[in-house]
Amino acid sequence: MPKVKHTKNELKMQKDALRRFSRYLPTLKLKKQQLQLEIIRVQRLIDELSGLIKDLERRVFAWVDVFAEDVDVGKLLSLKDIKTEIVNIAGIDMPHFAGAEFIEQTYDFLLTPLWVDAGIKACKEFIELRAKQQVLRKQHEILREELRITVQRVNLFEKVKIPQAQENIRVINIYLGDLRTAEVVRGKIAKAKIENKREALAV
Repeated sequence: MPKVKHTKNELKMQKDALRRFSRYLPTLKLKKQQLQLEIIRVQRLIDELSGLIKDLERRVFAWVDVFAEDVDVGKLLSLKDIKTEIVNIAGIDMPHFAGAEFIEQTYDFLLTPLWVDAGIKACKEFIELRAKQQVLRKQHEILREELRITVQRVNLFEKVKIPQAQENIRVINIYLGDLRTAEVVRGKIAKAKIENKREALAV
């Protein structure tokens, strides 16, 4: 840490810095709160999607086992693209799920079992739910990293910068106060000497 100069200019700089830190700290604390709330919200959505995925798996497996036909639904449906858009959450740009694009192969409705339509629909729903969850996990990761940085900044201002500026101001004030006192004392001594000389000359 650079040595603090005991000057009026340095005192002004330290006071300005303290004002700046004190003004910025509440904003950082508010951001920290927003990020914590946003992390809880995103985690809740991830958990909800996990529940929906499990429920879908339960419903699908309940009727898939009934049908013995060997039809590979994977050949009839493939994922082309996961679409995301950038949204601003708590002041941070993050990906947001905007939909999934599929490639569907045409098939003969007369030769294909009736359950295949429901199977394709279920596969689409499953892929979309997993894609949404993946994007939310990315949001969660970004938010947690931003929270980590914000907490570091809050701690830096609260535990280092503000106390440091306050201590520097206190030390400079004491030093400048001592200088003023010394000047007054020197002035009084000089005045007393002048008075003594006058008295000696008057005798």
